[in-house]
Amino acid sequence: MTKAELIASVTDHVKMTKSDVETVLDAFLEVVTEALKQRKEVRLVGFGTFFTRERKETMARNPQTGSPVLVKAAVVPAFKPGGPLKTAVNEAAQAK
Repeated sequence: MTKAELIASVTDHVKMTKSDVETVLDAFLEVVTEALKQRKEVRLVGFGTFFTRERKETMARNPQTGSPVLVKAAVVPAFKPGGPLKTAVNEAAQAK
């Protein structure tokens, strides 16, 4: 689903214009991004938690040449789904 499709879908569920929904979505994304930059968690009970995780420095290999390549340590964003979200996705997958 693209951002435009998400905005259209949310617009169908609430009494707001597409422009208003886009403004809210953009604000939500900005707030989550700022929180993650500050290494804070964003918990949405029933949906999941956005958080950061440290990835350690490691050695890998270039698949074409076989030469070792250093993969630098990094802080990466992550998401852990909540129980109700897991259940809903699992039930939908089993229904197919």
